Amino acid sequence: MQIVVTLDCVDTEAQANFWLAALAPLDYRRGFHGPPYLSLVGPAPAPTLLLQHVPEPKQGKNRMHLDLDFGTADLVSEVNRLERLGAARLSEELNEHGFRWIVVADPEGNEFCVFNPPSNTNVAE
Repeated sequence: MQIVVTLDCVDTEAQANFWLAALAPLDYRRGFHGPPYLSLVGPAPAPTLLLQHVPEPKQGKNRMHLDLDFGTADLVSEVNRLERLGAARLSEELNEHGFRWIVVADPEGNEFCVFNPPSNTNVAE
């Protein structure tokens, strides 16, 4: 099974540059490119990020978003790095059930969260 996350973009090339830099710690690279699509592929089992060109800009709140754990408890430093790449911070640090996160938007306004899980996460199987 493969998971592909599709992100609508007005400028797929600019978004690819942002997301490749943002996901650099996760070793993403360019994959398939055939307009209107441009894929960014991470190491298995990471999902593919498929950038899809659309003519209209984002409107309203995302119905689905990415949650990124970069493996650091220092969320502010990670969000500062993303802001230098063109992201915008949309919230201060939030907390719930031991999870900590900051809501961020990519250069086209698509929301995502940079998060840190609690040290003892119980996952139901």
